[in-house]
Amino acid sequence: MSVPPIPPLVGFIGAGNMARALAGGLINSGWDRSRLILSDPDPAQREGVQHLGLEAHADNAAVAARADILVFAVKPQMLAVAARAVADAVQRRRPLIVSVAAGVRLDDLERWLGGNLPMVRTMPNTAVLVGAGACGMYANARVDQTMREQAESILRAVGVTVWVGREELLDAVTALSGSGPAYFFLMMEALEQAAIGQGLTREQARLLTLQTAYGAAKMALEGAEEPALLRRRVTSPGGTTEQAVKALEEGGLRPLFQNALDAAARRARELADLFGKNA
Repeated sequence: MSVPPIPPLVGFIGAGNMARALAGGLINSGWDRSRLILSDPDPAQREGVQHLGLEAHADNAAVAARADILVFAVKPQMLAVAARAVADAVQRRRPLIVSVAAGVRLDDLERWLGGNLPMVRTMPNTAVLVGAGACGMYANARVDQTMREQAESILRAVGVTVWVGREELLDAVTALSGSGPAYFFLMMEALEQAAIGQGLTREQARLLTLQTAYGAAKMALEGAEEPALLRRRVTSPGGTTEQAVKALEEGGLRPLFQNALDAAARRARELADLFGKNA
């Protein structure tokens, strides 16, 4: 009778919301708690993982020295300092590196860690906190298929994943899904306010807005049709929906979204330049 392989030890540098969400997602998907460890110099952050029943260390290097997969889940402006502090341990252990720090390019992170490492850069969004995230992923040439599957399993535990073939495409991912929750929150806010203007109470407007957004997303996710076809199906000629959609189109909704994504992607590139230059 063969003995099942021991899963890799996943270590998280940083124990904030993102690390806790990823670790919690792995636990919910059946990952062995004994194969998950975290570190954070902040005692309040370490206390925040107690409900998960996981090891939480003050010393980042202690986790880097043991991990088979090392996930950097710190704020991008703190990543250079955190990476340099564990570089010696990383070079000895040579784990798969997974970065969830927004806007930091792999070349910069690899330089801070000493070079010649298998690395995956990811761009998740805040919906990972509720297990419904959307994440773009990019791997450097040292990442083999097994490593890709390992990295993907971590992010897939809290949502959906999409691999891109060029790192610069993560700027587009940032603009779309990374910043995207705010766009939908803004639309919900605007719809709620417009409905109040039509005479509904705030509570009525909010409930109907949120359930309509949820229902539309559910239909799009569970059906086979693309959004354009779904829109046409619910837009009867001469009806109310047709008039509303016409007003949105004439108001420039499509070019407005294009401008928004262009602006977000441009800022993502600027921040990546800034993080790399200043570290």
